[in-house]
Formats: sequence, C-alpha cells, structure tokens
Amino acid sequence: MLQLSPRVGYSYSRIKTHAEIYLRQHTQECAPSKDLHQRLAHIQAEIDLTGTYCQSFDELAYGAKLAWRNSTRCIGRLYWRSLEVRDLRHLSRAEDIFQACVEHLRLATNGGRIRPMITVFAPCAPDQPGIRIWNSQLIRYAGYQQPDGTILGDPGQVQLTDYLYHLGWQRREKTAFDILPLVIQMPGQPPKFFELPRDAILEVPIHHPEYPWFETLGLKWHALPVISNMRLEIGGILYSAAPFNGWYMGTEIGARNFGDQGRYNLLPVIAEKLNLNMRSKDSLWKDRALVELNIAVLYSFRSAGVTIVDHHTASRQFIVFEEQECKAHRRAFGDWGWLVPPMSASTMEVFHHPYENRTLTPNFFYQAAPWSVASSQEVSSSHQCPFSTGG
Repeated sequence: MLQLSPRVGYSYSRIKTHAEIYLRQHTQECAPSKDLHQRLAHIQAEIDLTGTYCQSFDELAYGAKLAWRNSTRCIGRLYWRSLEVRDLRHLSRAEDIFQACVEHLRLATNGGRIRPMITVFAPCAPDQPGIRIWNSQLIRYAGYQQPDGTILGDPGQVQLTDYLYHLGWQRREKTAFDILPLVIQMPGQPPKFFELPRDAILEVPIHHPEYPWFETLGLKWHALPVISNMRLEIGGILYSAAPFNGWYMGTEIGARNFGDQGRYNLLPVIAEKLNLNMRSKDSLWKDRALVELNIAVLYSFRSAGVTIVDHHTASRQFIVFEEQECKAHRRAFGDWGWLVPPMSASTMEVFHHPYENRTLTPNFFYQAAPWSVASSQEVSSSHQCPFSTGG
C-alpha cells in the first residue's frame, strides 16, 4: 500500500510507480500465484505506448474495496469486502451514464435492504478532464433562497440549485424536499441535467414512536446515500466519476442533515413541540431535542424496513474492523474527529481509542466543484468521509 498526498493529474513516472506498488499489493492479498512480473511488464509497455494502462476487472474491483478500507473518515469499514463493483468503463455518453446511475439506485436500494455498491465509469485520460457528476450525492434535495433571506429546503444545496436554474431547470411549486436533477458533464462538453425517475428513489417519512405530532412536520429522507463527487484512485488511475454507497448511520440524518444549524436546523422546532425551556442552555434543550429527532429517524427507517445503523452499533463494528485488521497484520488508520459520531461521543468505544490519520491509496478523494473557479485545483479530502457522510 502507498502512503501519499494524492494530486490530480498524471505524470509518466508517477503512474508507473503507483501501478507497480498497487499490483504488488493486489498480488500479495488476492493472487499470490499470479505471474506478477509478466503483468508488470505488460503494464509498463502499455504506459510507454499510451501514457496510461487499462486495469483488469479484478484489479479494479479489489482496488475499489481497498479504497473503502483505506478511508480514514469512515466508521463503517467492517463491510469493505462486501462492496459490489459495477464496471461501466465503456460508457461514453451522458445519457448512458445517467441510465447507469438510475440502475445503481434501483440495485443498491434493493427494496430497502441496502447493498454497498460502486459504479465505475471511464477513467481520466492523461492530462484530460474526466467525467463529472456535479451532484455531491445522486439524491439531493433542492435549496431555494427566498426573498426574505431564508432558505426553503436544504441550505447545503443552494449553490447547485442556483446553477441548475441557470441550466434551465425550474420548479413551479417548491417544497422542502424537492429532488434535484442529476447533472452530468462529459469531457469537453457542456453539462446536461436529467430528472431522476421517482420510482427509483425510496424515501422514508419520519415519525416518532411516542409523539404523533412528529408526522405533522412533514419530514422525510431518502434511503440511499450515494456519494457521486469523489475521485477514486487505484494504482495511479484516476476515476473522476465512480458513485458509491453504503447505508446511513442514523446520526448522519438526525444529528447532521436535520440538526445542523447550517442544514435543516430542526432542533428549535422539535424543542418547541416538546415544550422545552429554550431560554436556558442549562436545560440542555438542544440535547433533548437531538435525542428525540434521532429516535424518530431510527424508528422510521426500521419501521419502513430500510437498512440503517445506530451510532453505538457502528462504533462497535469499527472496533471489530480494527481487530480484523490487526489479525491481518495491518493497522487501522483513522481520523478521530470523523470516526466519533456527532452525539453522545464519550459513550462510544471509538472515542476512547487514539488513531493515526494516514492517507493510503487506493482511496477516494474530493474534487473541486465543476462550476468553481478553482475547479482545476484539487481540494482537500478532509470535507467528508465516503460510505459514512453527513449528507
């Protein structure tokens, strides 16, 4: 495995170095009997001729799984081997990319029994931009800036919503949970947007086991978190479009999407409904509202038969992952600030474990927004974590 600070772009020596290091790891972990020298010679010759090389399906599939295993911000890495890999590197039209994303939604949702999955599209050509999916997740709710300065919907999606309006998308009737179209941009072409079919998206209405008034809030959330704006890197090959998913941890929805002040900011709403004393911080009204909101999310997903994990179970699962890595003579690296769930932190086992945060490849890395002035510059991978996000 390779420790590095990855950057966008190919170089002749870099791709050769990364290819060789990854192929040695792949052979060691997956195919000890494989003729490594013959495969390396073939790859080196291909790089000399074309500036890049084509990975076999086995190399691609295991690399994608390693990218999950190496993701230091992900608490759900226990299941890294279960990732299903869809190889769609042959697609070359935005329309086909879109249809493949819709199929991903259907397959991964699986009627609520979420399947960890990644769909890999064509890699970046040497010194060329790659395929980009503008949405940070395949399913996102619009955020509308209102004349009075308030935001209807998801404040985290205001910028993308505005750009979609510039591209020609419109909504006559706006709600807090309007699903955004998918924006796909092929290399050297303008972006296109596509409306996602409603029957490909499973949403969960949020209600509470004890408070009937919860239903009157009209809350819901989509069942499947498919990250779509990260770059997958395997053996020096850069896949700028490779949407992937695990399943939600309850606090990602209840504590972050619904609870964060910069998102739906529902804690004051819940506290008022609970008749809590919001004039004094000593009443811990935010904490109490946060707990009830997270209870509602978990209860609703469970009632709907949709896969979700609570933060206590997720913490225990990560400890098991650590133990498995130790048995395999590997260290489990982690970003402590992201592994610790965003509520009841000190009650989690991961809270009491120190972790070294080391970046290895294969891995997932964030890319600048395609509409950004800085789109040619790689952004830090410190924004979120794959498979387990606050999104």
